[in-house]
Amino acid sequence: MFEPTHLESFLAVAQTRNFTEAGRRLGLQQSTISQHVRKLEAVAGRRLFVRDTHSVRLTADGEAMTGFAKSILDTANRARRYFTGSRLRGKLRFGVSEDFVSTRLPELLREFVQEHALVDLELNVGVSARLYECMDAGELDLVLAKRPAADDRGQLVWRDRLTWIGAPATRIDPSAPLPLILYNAPSITRSVALQTLERHGVTWRIACTSSSLSGVRAAALAGLGVAVHARGLIPDGLMEMNASYRLPELADVEFVVMGARTGQRGPATALAHAILANGDRLQRAG
Repeated sequence: MFEPTHLESFLAVAQTRNFTEAGRRLGLQQSTISQHVRKLEAVAGRRLFVRDTHSVRLTADGEAMTGFAKSILDTANRARRYFTGSRLRGKLRFGVSEDFVSTRLPELLREFVQEHALVDLELNVGVSARLYECMDAGELDLVLAKRPAADDRGQLVWRDRLTWIGAPATRIDPSAPLPLILYNAPSITRSVALQTLERHGVTWRIACTSSSLSGVRAAALAGLGVAVHARGLIPDGLMEMNASYRLPELADVEFVVMGARTGQRGPATALAHAILANGDRLQRAG
């Protein structure tokens, strides 16, 4: 009833909220993606997206279709792997941003290594900026991380908004410098936070620095100040602080998956495809 290629295009749009980005991900023209979605809507007899010049949003039926589409494609992929067998082998050096430590990424990686038992997966967790340095130095084969500003490398997994976060009991004196909890440099969120505050003329002080998300979260839970994090990945126990203290709006952030070499094949490509197909799972805490 449903064409797999149409379902793949639909899921790409559902995750990126952008027909052009979906086409770029799948290597198709934007017009082809639109055609696939229209045909899927015709077969389903339901409208799946609400589209205007500024945004793309899923309808209630679109939300339902995401679950069905993933199930259909997953079943087809499992059948294909069963009858063809996994021929992937070798070492895969995978770098992943600290942002994902509390998501369902471990579940996705467990499924990957179970399906590809001959792949030796080596995991490197760190801040996005540092992972890019490792990628550029040839120390990683694949990276899942925030994309630095003005960098167009990688395939978009999803776009989110950076926001100020803190513990519910945190109190900030508006007459004093804003207490910040930041990652050690280099850090994309650190740079965004400081540049935004400077641009809006907000005075600040660094209350805590950490090299890990667990350290940032602990300092925030202790009420030492506010941190910057992706809205869709806010750690447990913390909340958005923008409205309470009228903090300046932060920029959008893009999460991408990027391979070390253009056109590379093998384990890195297989894992990249798995991440792109399951981007919605990574946005929810595990």
